[in-house]
Amino acid sequence: MCFGLLSACSTETRVAPVIDRPTSSIPLSRPRPATPPPAEERQDAAGSYTVRRGDTLLRIALDHGQNYRDLVAWNNLADPDDIKVGQVLKVAPPERGSSAVVTAPISMPGAERPAAPPKKTEPRGDKKPYSESNLASAQKEDNPKAEKVAASGIVAGSTVTANDDEKLSWMWPSDGRIVATFDEGKNKGIDIAGKLGQQVMAAGSGKVMYAGSGIRGYGNLVIVKHSNSLLSAYAHNRAIVVKEGQNVTKGQVIAEMGSSDTDTVKLHFEIRQQGKPVDPARFLPSR
Repeated sequence: MCFGLLSACSTETRVAPVIDRPTSSIPLSRPRPATPPPAEERQDAAGSYTVRRGDTLLRIALDHGQNYRDLVAWNNLADPDDIKVGQVLKVAPPERGSSAVVTAPISMPGAERPAAPPKKTEPRGDKKPYSESNLASAQKEDNPKAEKVAASGIVAGSTVTANDDEKLSWMWPSDGRIVATFDEGKNKGIDIAGKLGQQVMAAGSGKVMYAGSGIRGYGNLVIVKHSNSLLSAYAHNRAIVVKEGQNVTKGQVIAEMGSSDTDTVKLHFEIRQQGKPVDPARFLPSR
């Protein structure tokens, strides 16, 4: 009898109760909002530039072949020193019809004051009435170097286009031994050794776009704009003898060779096309 009860107990099956639970619609973890990439990794739209860590307005202007004063105007900057990482700047002229605000002249750190515009003069003894064309003609007569510039097809300070680049005539900016050649990754120009105080000349006619010491690594620097796409840079000078905004002719002395912001006396010379460093050997005559 006991064996039968034990057998019955062992064969009894217990079924666990089933409870319906509502399914939760809440995800286990909330997706994190996408974070924007660092400024260094952002792709810049045409005609714009995103400020990176360590940038200065002068450096940005040089790297885009523009005058820093234009960048101030295009971006309506009250303080050229106050640019922030991640800020998007216009680095190309605004399109026609846009309302670009032109700011008052601003002095950048280390920049020479721009040369005063030429004053209008009264008619001279030749009885020619005053006009801009007659004034330009008179200045040309007073400046024999202007004849040489005109022969090259480019007049100093005139408005030119990229198509005029082929008409530009170049010369070596100074005599001396080349101690460093162009290397796009390491050296953005060529280095010419020389003596302290040796003359540094404009390699081509144009307009002084910058004269000062506001760009780290260049010392006393002169930048000359030759066309809408070409400029030349002359670094490490002991002294600068031209002013910002001044027209210069090919071969005109613009500085004295020195060792500012470097350890030896030399001239660091660059040619930039659309702001990008190019090998000066492509432009300079063989010697």
